[in-house]
Amino acid sequence: MCLIEYEDVVCCKSNLEYEDEEDGDGCDCKSNKMRLLTMATGILVNSWDDMEPVALAALKHEAFFANIPTPPVYPIGPLTRRKEPEDSCKQIITWLDKQPKESVLFVTLGSGGTLTSEQLTELAWGLELSQQRFILVVRKPSDCASSAFFSAGGDEEDPIVYLPNGFVQRTNHVGLVVSCWAPQVAVLQHESTGAFLSHCGWNSTMECVKHGVPMIAWPMYAEQSMNATMLSDEVGVAMKMPVVGEGGETLVVGRKEIERVVRVVLESEQGRKLRNRAKELEVSGRETLSRDGSSNQTLTRVVESWKLGNNTSTEYASREETRATFALVCYK
Repeated sequence: MCLIEYEDVVCCKSNLEYEDEEDGDGCDCKSNKMRLLTMATGILVNSWDDMEPVALAALKHEAFFANIPTPPVYPIGPLTRRKEPEDSCKQIITWLDKQPKESVLFVTLGSGGTLTSEQLTELAWGLELSQQRFILVVRKPSDCASSAFFSAGGDEEDPIVYLPNGFVQRTNHVGLVVSCWAPQVAVLQHESTGAFLSHCGWNSTMECVKHGVPMIAWPMYAEQSMNATMLSDEVGVAMKMPVVGEGGETLVVGRKEIERVVRVVLESEQGRKLRNRAKELEVSGRETLSRDGSSNQTLTRVVESWKLGNNTSTEYASREETRATFALVCYK
């Protein structure tokens, strides 16, 4: 449904989910999933009206969806992970405590997001040239070929050695470089965090908007390009990096462009507007989970239907049908 609304989303093979070899080309596996989907009594989605107005309105009003045997869709978000234990993030939080309010760019591309050596080098240079404060979570490059590693003679398993020579030393007055993992929720909710460079996976997106932080969108695979376009063009909380070419190919974003985007989001009037919109969405997310909020009321209706042993009607239902229990719970 979203592809109809966002014409500039380029669809290519890298956007598709990975399938194991035993599933062949993935068609049988996908078909089975779709058949099971139609057997469910309802689908719970981690979203809410202000977050995805176009998609949820389409489920309510588009005649196209009325002809598809799809269960009712119940938006019950934003749901996020709890804050990480303090002992797992003491060093990072201590560093953040010393930074000015909303001044730090948090850079991480998720647990499965890795860049090429060339792109990691350009990202590091872009951050340095921007002269902005940052937390950079570094992972070993996807191509594992870096002149920085060979010239440094360091530990191949330490991803920091793949950064440009001298980068950590030159930026240690404004930046913090972390290997592999950082406490994302704790960082996003800290008052010093001013923006989030993210792959736009849905969990990261929910955590970001729930804490009112604007985004620099760097989509990498699956539905992330679509999410990035929605966040920038519709919701208005993100600025996109030009990471995908017109033919769907992955581009190497140069250091000058990275510097420009980082400065825009953290320093300019455009960045201030993104931040204000993110704060509005933070309030909206908090309100929708309150006692009288739409997500809370929706989940309450679902729970009551379980107690009664049937499925109550919903404004997002694409068909009216009563069943005994929910057969499938799906988080986007």
